[in-house]
Amino acid sequence: MDDSVRVGVDVGGTFTDVLVVGPDGLTTAKVPSTTPQHEGVVAGVEAACDAADIEPSDVDRFRHAMTVATNALLETDGAETALVTTAGFGDVLAIGRQARPDLYDQSVARPDPLVPDARRYELDERTTPEGVERPVDPDAVRELAADVDADAVAVSLLHAYAHPDNERRVAEVLRAELDAHVSASHEVLGAFREYERTATTVADAFVTPVLSTYLGALETEARELGLPAPRVMQSNGGIADIGTVRDNAVTTALSGPAAGVVGASAFEPDDAAGLVTFDMGGTSSDVSLVRDGGVERTTDADVGDRPVRVPMVDIETVGAGGGSVAWVDSGGALRVGPESAGAEPGPACYGRGGSEPTVTDAALALGYLGPETTLGGEVDLDADAARDALADLAAEADLDGPIDAARGVYRVANATMTRTIRSVTAERGHDPREFGICAFGGAGPMHAAALADRLGVETVVVPRASGVLSALGLLAADERHDAVRTYRTRLDAADPESVRGVIDDLETRVLDETAEPDAATVAVEADCRYAGQSHELGVELEGFDPDTLAARFHAAHEQAHGYRLDEPVELVTLRTTATVPHELPAIGHAAGEAGERLTRDVSFDGEFGETPVLSWDGLSSGATLDGPAVVAGGESTVVVPPGWSLTVDERGTLRLEAAP
Repeated sequence: MDDSVRVGVDVGGTFTDVLVVGPDGLTTAKVPSTTPQHEGVVAGVEAACDAADIEPSDVDRFRHAMTVATNALLETDGAETALVTTAGFGDVLAIGRQARPDLYDQSVARPDPLVPDARRYELDERTTPEGVERPVDPDAVRELAADVDADAVAVSLLHAYAHPDNERRVAEVLRAELDAHVSASHEVLGAFREYERTATTVADAFVTPVLSTYLGALETEARELGLPAPRVMQSNGGIADIGTVRDNAVTTALSGPAAGVVGASAFEPDDAAGLVTFDMGGTSSDVSLVRDGGVERTTDADVGDRPVRVPMVDIETVGAGGGSVAWVDSGGALRVGPESAGAEPGPACYGRGGSEPTVTDAALALGYLGPETTLGGEVDLDADAARDALADLAAEADLDGPIDAARGVYRVANATMTRTIRSVTAERGHDPREFGICAFGGAGPMHAAALADRLGVETVVVPRASGVLSALGLLAADERHDAVRTYRTRLDAADPESVRGVIDDLETRVLDETAEPDAATVAVEADCRYAGQSHELGVELEGFDPDTLAARFHAAHEQAHGYRLDEPVELVTLRTTATVPHELPAIGHAAGEAGERLTRDVSFDGEFGETPVLSWDGLSSGATLDGPAVVAGGESTVVVPPGWSLTVDERGTLRLEAAP
């Protein structure tokens, strides 16, 4: 039996979640997030260790997910960054792509580039797809460096993805001349498409000093507590050490949400096509898919409406969380989010000075939460303050009082989240009725059954650690490292030896980054397309046989688009991933005292009725009950509507089933 003590800490927009797993079981803590974030992390670890009756120095493994890089990109609050690029290409970052976010909205505004025109520098060099034609002049780079006044520099030269010699020289000189972080595109993203590669490299330079400062402060605090150095969740759903993350900080752009999806993947039921993971926190809701125990990943993601083309767990995010503010638009319609009340002052019911109505205030008014509920173990709820805020909203929206407003807020929030779930299921060719929903986050289990009813989903799974599932996902995550290089050739004219050479180089790179190379497995994927197409599909690659790869691409294209073509197939980009597997810690469930059976008035289908309120800790394995009911846990509340039943499994997981 593994008697080690493991700690996972996930920082969210409102709360910081902590989970400790040791020989005596599972202990959780939830504390308000802080600025700077590491103060809340330390407070959460201390609270969880106190609850588990251990010392921080007893911890053997410490894993962490945070929103430092995410916030820096969303709030454009990163390092002052400069860009060095090929002469004539200084405006690539500003020009971007012709495509608009909304095809028919001609007034749409793109976000300002992270590097303004005054900090974009151009160098005379020439690199073609065949190789370097005009080497860069080191003296010209030194002269340029004398003019740079920035905390970070991104270097992105034309065709450096294929032939990085010039870019490597530029980066070496700048690192010697400047007291600034330097990100080079061939190290960050060795793939073609100049705008996306430049934007991703700039994003890496922009967030690296901020992330490095944060991780340095956290590492110091951890050492003083006796904790081991934290290992960090990346956007791809894998863990890496601090040194690796500091060298490529943009890989943490979706650190926290990725951890939640990884945690949910451990609870996929055998009798469904997969799981829709539904993580509703204080600020937003994140939705993804899990199939066959694996998470869905993408390399085509935006953060803050800017392209970040590193591998990420494929997550759709919507600004509808427990702290999302309800408001009335100019047409008199009730809206929810994306603005959030955050942790400070928080929803009106927190009693911390917030006065705007939120989804949490609506849940309290409808009885899903009770006045006795204590969020995160320390936030008492003020029902009168919630009703006052909702009464103001009702007056503005011409609704019949605070309860009517609360029902409206709840329905609007659910409609928004339902659309997001459809975007990752029906809009991608998956029937949501064939999937279950895994609900987690502080507010997810409160809304999940209502969303399932809207979608025709019959099963909802709520893990015992649902309120801190991202923290559990950290402990379950594999170590994972990715490398990519564009190598363009038609398969019927490919040089197998040359392709295998590129694959070998990429495999060596990812294995060099792993902590345990001998325990790692390496997977290879090829991005292919028909000649003349502008976008690719990823196809699993084992060895390299052009005919086999072409056949796999034809099949993948037909599955994705419904047809195949009798056209030559092009290999475009090669990707490798090294994975060191880690198992989810064993989680048992021993029911405690059931406690006094409580009831309270809860609203279902527009009517209040007396409803049992049960303690999750008091439910034993194998227990069943029929809705309506409310199950209260330490970090989240589960709402079981009429027409739904609940069963508890041996891990304490709640399985909700819709009546046939």
